[in-house]
Amino acid sequence: MSAPHAVVTGASRGIGAALARELRARGWQVTATSRDEGGDRLALDVTDPASFGALARVLDARPVDLLVCNAGIYPDKGQSLHDGFPPEMWAETFATNVTGVFLTVQALLPNLRAAERPRIAVISSQMGSSTRAAGGSYIYRASKAAAINLGRNLAADLAGEGIAVGIYHPGWVRTGMGGAGATLSPGDSAKGLADRVEALDIATSGRFETWDGREHPF
Repeated sequence: MSAPHAVVTGASRGIGAALARELRARGWQVTATSRDEGGDRLALDVTDPASFGALARVLDARPVDLLVCNAGIYPDKGQSLHDGFPPEMWAETFATNVTGVFLTVQALLPNLRAAERPRIAVISSQMGSSTRAAGGSYIYRASKAAAINLGRNLAADLAGEGIAVGIYHPGWVRTGMGGAGATLSPGDSAKGLADRVEALDIATSGRFETWDGREHPF
């Protein structure tokens, strides 16, 4: 039996790169993608519809056992409610963090359907939870809330095809997005996320969980 195949978006650095390494260490074949092609990564700009067609052609009919939708941005850190959060920032963030997730899933559905145990992991954030409305970061929070909602609806629509969808908070991770003061290394987050996606099945589809396996309120 061949090793399972995962596609990980946003894998040039941070959580995506660490998760690609962790899955490979566990015996997965990994197709890593990033906005710019380089090293062992294929090019995928999740804000460019043409980019999905190019990736689909490269993968051809190859089954995808796991699709990790990790590509994301957080451009509104420190923006002022008085004069910040410009419209173009909203558009860019939603194009990446929400529409990009949907288009990735849509483009690779044939590959997921060809797998024996297909799974989709949507990397969201606890900042998208309505129970953690602490103010600020309106654009990022709203985009991650939309990603949670998108994941739950995908879980409902794809359950009949046996495609499980998990939604995850990766923790507060020391990356360019999380900052140097974060409590978790990318490697530790990746280990927890790998545990989650390897255990994911239809019975747990649609849940929002933390990297270490706790159910997170929506």
